[in-house]
Amino acid sequence: MTIITPINSDSINSEPALTTRKLTLAYDQAIVLNELDLAIPSGKITALVGSNGCGKSTLLRGLARLLKPVKGTVYLDSASIFKLSTKEVAKRLGMLPQSPVAPEGLTVRELVAQGRYPHQGWLQQWSEEDERFTEQALAITKMTELAERPLDSLSGGQRQRAWIAMALAQNTAILLLDEPTTFLDLAYQIEILDLLYDLNQVEERTIVMVLHDLNQACRYADFIIALRKGQIVAQGVPTDVMTEGMVREVFDVESRIVKDPVSGTPMCIPIGRRSRSSTSNN
Repeated sequence: MTIITPINSDSINSEPALTTRKLTLAYDQAIVLNELDLAIPSGKITALVGSNGCGKSTLLRGLARLLKPVKGTVYLDSASIFKLSTKEVAKRLGMLPQSPVAPEGLTVRELVAQGRYPHQGWLQQWSEEDERFTEQALAITKMTELAERPLDSLSGGQRQRAWIAMALAQNTAILLLDEPTTFLDLAYQIEILDLLYDLNQVEERTIVMVLHDLNQACRYADFIIALRKGQIVAQGVPTDVMTEGMVREVFDVESRIVKDPVSGTPMCIPIGRRSRSSTSNN
């Protein structure tokens, strides 16, 4: 049975940054997401969660106008994103895909400078403003000292910070990230999530990211959207969304939801066969 959690209007901004209406997305005529209606809160962190293949990355691509819908549309600041020019969208929305690849030998500074492309015309030269936003992005992500290093010489966490710096140099109000912590050690995962949290808190950027770790989603996100087989199962603040019923519905896993002793947010404890065996033995 599908669980649709009402949105707590007191806990999010009333003006959404992105909205969808009957959004249907497909690959080669195979429907992945079907008639989704959702609103991404402005100035907040939204986490997309769900099992592999449920449509999280596809939804992110649709929101970024990288995948044309079969039906419905995405609205960016009340305008259909598919009626805006590529540069108009790129000035307002940045997208960081999963495991991005850069040309061999590209330095961190050269990568970050690519973020200024949407702000340059055909004949426009590199400007003081471009330089300022590039340096600012390097400083915010603590990559200034590594700016002249080739990207392929960095650790996984450093490379991810460099890509985020490129997105920041783009100077958009909305930042979409597809699994920004994938393949990173735990320390680097926390480092990246802390950076994104700071960007939201200090610069009030709207952040939408795909996460696999439910407890990290609860700790860092203001708003969670849970997907299963191309449909929204639940959406709302973590305390409303993170329930044993949702985990069962979305992941087909039994769990216990308790209060995180550090953050006070919901914490999911999955129950496997070994957990049940240990409980019965006691």
